[in-house]
Amino acid sequence: MKLSTRSLIASAAALVMAAAVLSGCSGAGPDTAYGKGATATGLDDPAKKDIAMQLVSSAENSSLDWKSQYKYIEDIDDGRGYTAGIIGFCSGTGDMRRVVERYAKARPGNPLERFRPALRAVEGTDAHTGLGRPFTDAWADAAGDAAFRSAQDAERDASYFGPAVAQAKADGLGALGQFIYYDAYVMHGSGDADGTVGFRTMRRHALAKARAPSRGGAEAAYLDAFLDARVAAMREGRLGLETPLRWKVYGDSYRIEST
Repeated sequence: MKLSTRSLIASAAALVMAAAVLSGCSGAGPDTAYGKGATATGLDDPAKKDIAMQLVSSAENSSLDWKSQYKYIEDIDDGRGYTAGIIGFCSGTGDMRRVVERYAKARPGNPLERFRPALRAVEGTDAHTGLGRPFTDAWADAAGDAAFRSAQDAERDASYFGPAVAQAKADGLGALGQFIYYDAYVMHGSGDADGTVGFRTMRRHALAKARAPSRGGAEAAYLDAFLDARVAAMREGRLGLETPLRWKVYGDSYRIEST
């Protein structure tokens, strides 16, 4: 889980505002997405999931090519040690270790396996003890192995994507709301830690201000409460995360064509 000044600047609010406000008209409105008996497409639809990964990658890595990020690893000086992979797994938070453990199960004896004790020892710190260049080189090299890429995918889904989408669906949210939850999971984690506010606290605060759709509330009003800003973005009604999407992050322009 990656949480840095850079990530916070490009938080869900910024991405959602860009997706909703800067998008061209697709002909879909609020009723088309989730009302009047229409069948909604959730974020776990492969095309929507790919859009979500591109949006996150634009903020995390300034690129839509999220599949090229499996090999990424560096210390971004955010107090969480190394940040790596497709969503910014961190040596200081435990999810990087879980990726390596998943990989070890799939590919026993791989070059990353020997770093498992060191990864466990540095959790909760920004230390590189027992890791360093040998570890970062091994991580980058492992990205060429499909089993390692699958390990990253599995950890993303188990710790972030799966729980976020499941909770969003339980709250009655469509694809855009599911993305907002997912992005919050990735950027902030599920719970509060180290003086930060996690997803569960954000959701609790949102529910104190507005009812979730599953409780009879309006989806746009609830999402606005969750983001605590960007009302205009919610009024656009693109709650299905429809393409084409256009947005900017750090001054760079991105576009996802129709799926």
